[in-house]
Order: sequence, then structure tokens, then C-alpha cells
Amino acid sequence: MIAAGEDPRFIARRLIVHASEDVGMADPTALQIAVAAAQAVEFVGLPEARINLAQAVIHISLAPKSNAVIKAIGAADADVRNGLIGAVPAHLRDAHYPGAGKVGHGDGYLYPHDFDGGIVPQRYAPDSVADRRYYEPSRHGLEARVAERAERIRAILDQAGHVDKPDKTGQAGQPDQAGKGTGKEQP
Repeated sequence: MIAAGEDPRFIARRLIVHASEDVGMADPTALQIAVAAAQAVEFVGLPEARINLAQAVIHISLAPKSNAVIKAIGAADADVRNGLIGAVPAHLRDAHYPGAGKVGHGDGYLYPHDFDGGIVPQRYAPDSVADRRYYEPSRHGLEARVAERAERIRAILDQAGHVDKPDKTGQAGQPDQAGKGTGKEQP
């Protein structure tokens, strides 16, 4: 493409898209490499930037591939276009203004950093899409580890509404069989 006279900025833009669209979370460093190559095109220019572009092409070509990111954004976009939208849950609404408490904004919010692992069983999505799973990670490359973490997080989030607030030590628990947390278990 360079030998044919293609604008190197166009090549760099395509590499950036390819890094997320076709490699995605299977190798998130592909995006960093592509962006770095694009910056090199701007800072260094041709002919030297051809080396940076080649490095990005090689990295992206050899990277494991996953289209889970593009599928996720496509599914979320389709839901929005089909009217599957809803109100932000009250506990996530801005509570930093006078009168917010009177309308329930912020009530019941659990600060994730007060919980072991930084994850708290709390609803984040509107009711209309609460059970939707947009990002379905592949088992390719790094995304296999991401998939394991996503499963653990989903298991915790699926318990939303069934946990005690943190105790004085900052620990909070997962629910017991009765749906009440002991405040000591680790998520």
C-alpha cells in the first residue's frame, strides 16, 4: 500500500480499527501497537514510519483473534435502537446535589472499594436490560483469562440485592442461603 502511494494515515487508521474489530480482547495490546504506529506516522513520517506500520501489521496479523467486542457493541446498539432502554437505577443516580436524597437518588449505593475484590452484588443496568449479556468473551488468547474474570464478576452481580453493607473492617459478604450476607465472606 505504501509503495502504491496510499496515505500512511489511512493505513494507520485501518490498523487501529482492525486491532479492536478483529483482535479485540484476545490481545488488547494490539490496539496500543496500532495507535503507536499511527502516532509514529504523524511524528516521524515516511519513509521511517513504514517500519512502525509494518510492526503493527505483523503484531495484529499474529495476534489471537476475537470479535467479541464488536459483537457486544452491536448487540447493545441494536437494543437501544429497538427501544430497550430504561432509567438509570436510583442508587446510581447523582446524589451530590441538594434534594437528591428526597427523590431516592443514591439510596442503597454500595461503594465497590469497600468490598473485597472491589466487586459488589449491585444492579448497574436498567431493568429493561438487566439480564442481557452483551460481552461474551471468546477463549482465545488473553480473552480466556478475561472470560474467567467476567464469569466471576457476573456470578457476584447476579446476587444483586442480597448482600449486607460492609462492616467496620470494610468487608461485606455474599448472601447465605436465606439471602442475607454475614458481612464476612469474600466476593
